[in-house]
Amino acid sequence: MRNNKLQFQQLNEKLDKLTGMQDLIVPPIGWIKAIRNGIGMTMEQLGKKLSITKQAVMDMEKREKDGAITIKSMQEIARVMDMKFVYGFVPNAGNLEEMIEMRALEIATKIVQRTSTTMKLEDQANSNKRIENAIKERATEIINNTPKILWD
Repeated sequence: MRNNKLQFQQLNEKLDKLTGMQDLIVPPIGWIKAIRNGIGMTMEQLGKKLSITKQAVMDMEKREKDGAITIKSMQEIARVMDMKFVYGFVPNAGNLEEMIEMRALEIATKIVQRTSTTMKLEDQANSNKRIENAIKERATEIINNTPKILWD
């Protein structure tokens, strides 16, 4: 299925650690301002630690709130506040394996349903059970042999 199964497993394990984070809500004022206010740090104090002005801190907080701040800036701000900036992707489908399986089932269903419709028109309809099995088999085949078509 994959060129490097070990690499895939390691990535999946890393993402599993983030699973509980998908429901995390970013503070409406942004993390920088929320944490800065929470620990009682002024913009001037943060600016001094970053060797920038109060106005530059205000700009960074605005850029974060707007989603336009760089990862590098977030890492530096976290560092000077004695924190660690963490980012990542969390699959909606639980983990990468489930995400791939769901996508393969979607594609397999389309393929099998298309064939099934043609067969019905030719008066050669299959049972629902047979169609279900064909979908599962086709999905497994897609995962094992041609995973790149999952993302077309």
